[in-house]
Amino acid sequence: MTTQKNQVLALSSAILLAAGCSPEPDMPPSSNINDYRGSASITQGIAKTVETNLFECKNGRSRVAGIGEITDTEGKVWTVPAKNNFVTAPKAVDLYEECANITPKSLADVNEDSVPVAVIDPDGEEVTGYIFADNYFELYINGTLVAVDTVPFTPFNSSIVKFKVKKPYIIAVKAIDWEENLGLGTEDNRGKAYHPGDGGFIASFSDGTVTNSDWQAQVFYTAPIYDLTCLSEIEGRRLSETCTTEGTDDGQNAYAAHWETPSNWMGKDFDSTSWPQATLYSEDEIGVDNKNAYMNFIEKFSGAGASFIWSTNVVLDNKVLLRYEVK
Repeated sequence: MTTQKNQVLALSSAILLAAGCSPEPDMPPSSNINDYRGSASITQGIAKTVETNLFECKNGRSRVAGIGEITDTEGKVWTVPAKNNFVTAPKAVDLYEECANITPKSLADVNEDSVPVAVIDPDGEEVTGYIFADNYFELYINGTLVAVDTVPFTPFNSSIVKFKVKKPYIIAVKAIDWEENLGLGTEDNRGKAYHPGDGGFIASFSDGTVTNSDWQAQVFYTAPIYDLTCLSEIEGRRLSETCTTEGTDDGQNAYAAHWETPSNWMGKDFDSTSWPQATLYSEDEIGVDNKNAYMNFIEKFSGAGASFIWSTNVVLDNKVLLRYEVK
């Protein structure tokens, strides 16, 4: 959006307020890029599609999982929702995945012995992990990419992985809440063309490790933002808690905040001391009571003591990096 257009929008809002009216909730952004004071790079509007769809559902319906690129005000090009290894990386084994007709009613119907083992340390302990992500994950152990989700967007699936490693070791996860409107962090949902989706990640491992508030979670992509003054940063936390999470039919000019991802963020020696702790979310907040991919194996998720984790905003934060040291 040009500065002139921003000025017109600001003037329109001022006129409405002066008349005792509030701007309609479906109005475009009410601030301009000069209002932002944080460390992120800011983009506005929809991204250019560079990959139409990463995934085709053979036995049902799925949302389109595209990849886009968008340029910020400094000329840097950002990939949205995030750079990923879906095409080239080894895939996790599905616990439940409708598109592949893998729909066991319980863990008893899963052949866990058939899951391949990623060897990090030949003399290490074999660990089995159970994972449910909204929407997509990439799992790293000591910097090695062990497996990625088989479904980038929807329908919701769950996964099982195995790896051999010695303690202590680092679990690192790239978690992505996918988007239908690339660069805007939104999807056509709940009667609105531009409705922000929500994320969530939960996992448990056979060595007793579970997702909880001891994990770290740092956000690297937040959208949609309609008023840049709602963003703040406090002691390493990138906060959007006062930003609206309401859907709209007029969200094509929303802003997005991007932070550069450290190249070695998943490595064992990466210094993540400045990253905030993960925020916990309940099953009701994530909304899993109608998802068989979760409920059919609940004993390996909340039943094992694991909690859903994310950054401080499970709706607007779309790319979140997670880390945890297993001692």
